[in-house]
Amino acid sequence: MLERLLRLDYKLFFYINNVWRNAVLDAIVPWLREPYVWAPLYLFLVLFVTINYGWKGFWWIVFFLVSFGLADQASLHIKEAVGRIRPCRDPLMQHFVRVLVVYCPGSGSFTSSHAANHFALSTFCFLTFRHISKLYASLFFVWALLICYAQVYVGVHYPLDVIGGAVLGIMIGTLSGGFFQRRIRLEPELTT
Repeated sequence: MLERLLRLDYKLFFYINNVWRNAVLDAIVPWLREPYVWAPLYLFLVLFVTINYGWKGFWWIVFFLVSFGLADQASLHIKEAVGRIRPCRDPLMQHFVRVLVVYCPGSGSFTSSHAANHFALSTFCFLTFRHISKLYASLFFVWALLICYAQVYVGVHYPLDVIGGAVLGIMIGTLSGGFFQRRIRLEPELTT
């Protein structure tokens, strides 16, 4: 069963990294995984919650950062425990991998920290903003999916790595978002 799953993982990686490519995606997709590209989104979120929710917005920022930190650290520990080699470093795969990043990271491949971090943040944002609009809150998952796809497309992760990271991130985001909603909850500050 595991062998069949890994074969499917390699096959899907090959399609995303090699077959389903074009020059436009080659130019755009590597940028999707860069944190500074998303800086305007982070700035917007910080301004939105502080302007609209006062001190509760401050606590939202703290929980947002804690969600990120927990996902990142959990993913790093899993990487160390599993020890899966990244496709761009795998001697059996190197000849088939298109690497579209400046360097191939030396850390393990499973789980993807990008996937874990962004799904933790997406889940946290969805749970805390869905009272405003479920449709707009759902767009955070599109953001996380784009980053996950980019990780495979550029050759630094296998699909199972990003799926594992996504599951980990959703669990952490559910815990932090659920706790935040039970204890603090975003509600507009009342002005007198």
